[in-house]
Amino acid sequence: MMMWWDSTYLLFIAPALILGLWAQMRIKATYAAAQKMAAPLSGAAAARHILDSAGLQSVDIEQIPGRLSDHYDPRHKILRLSPEVYQSRSLAAVGIAAHEAGHALQDAKAYVPLVIRNAAVPAASFGSNASIFLILIGMFVEALHFLFLFGILLFACVVFFQVVNLPVEFNASRRAKAQLVGLGIVPQQEMTYVNKVLNAAAWTYVAGTLQAIMILLYYIMRYAGSRD
Repeated sequence: MMMWWDSTYLLFIAPALILGLWAQMRIKATYAAAQKMAAPLSGAAAARHILDSAGLQSVDIEQIPGRLSDHYDPRHKILRLSPEVYQSRSLAAVGIAAHEAGHALQDAKAYVPLVIRNAAVPAASFGSNASIFLILIGMFVEALHFLFLFGILLFACVVFFQVVNLPVEFNASRRAKAQLVGLGIVPQQEMTYVNKVLNAAAWTYVAGTLQAIMILLYYIMRYAGSRD
């Protein structure tokens, strides 16, 4: 892809890439440390306790393959946890499981940013896959230059999704921390480990959003330059 040989493109995304690498290193370190700290419940049991306490007995929890593949499926009302989170009795496991349970709590309360994010998923998914091809065609085929602008608009859907996703993720972590302490799953004095894991994870979302924004600004700059 020609953008990778464009020094301007690299300058645009360099801060986000550096932040992303730092965030990944931080989450690996904090997760490894929190894995060594025992918790009274497994990740699955902690999530079940949080859900049941909120009256969400109808939300199922299932184990899925993969490492850190944990997520909440709002369409089917299922909390899906990776094996090490589902089975492990560690502060890392209960922290991540509680975060995903936080999304189920958001869903039950019709948390507005989550509703907007879920509605934006189809456009963001299509925009992520189609925008780069339209932009490249519009760059190199003068007769189809209008596709460049259309591709930018599609990629803007991706950026919108990323921006809306930030408060969703931060709020899920706040709910998780409150539930873990409020329900007595994790003593307040041991929340330091959970906080570090969830805060490190939050930085990965920040880095992803920053990268998407900078790529969009690069596309806009290229389009404006092509019009001169």
